[in-house]
Amino acid sequence: MKVRITRIDKSLPLPIYETDGSVGFDLLAREDITIEPKAIELIPANVIVEVPKGYALILASRSSTPRKHGLAKPHGIGVIDQDYCGPEDELKVQMYNFTENPVTIAKGTKIAQGLFLRVDRVEFEEVDQIKKESRGGFGSTDS
Repeated sequence: MKVRITRIDKSLPLPIYETDGSVGFDLLAREDITIEPKAIELIPANVIVEVPKGYALILASRSSTPRKHGLAKPHGIGVIDQDYCGPEDELKVQMYNFTENPVTIAKGTKIAQGLFLRVDRVEFEEVDQIKKESRGGFGSTDS
């Protein structure tokens, strides 16, 4: 599948899958940015992506980011919709600095990974009750 993409800064490479077995491709910081302690910042990821019909683009953390940089995605993932691809719709990655010190991310640093996932649109059918018995509620399978 081919995906249309625009780079903002052409000196940075297109996203790539690092290995043959990678399911996510790396996104790079477009500029140097410093995130103050306990603060959230948006890091521009240098690309505008036209997400194909029937797919969502998920922006997820790289597993090494918390350990290497002291940063975490405050909402877990980012969901990029199919119509988020206009001239001002550069991908941006929200990051939270959970350390006690400022963290500087240099231009070109791998800041997140992107994954294309198939999605379906559904029609909702409202009913008065789904099942007669509950499984047990939130946390019911916890030990």
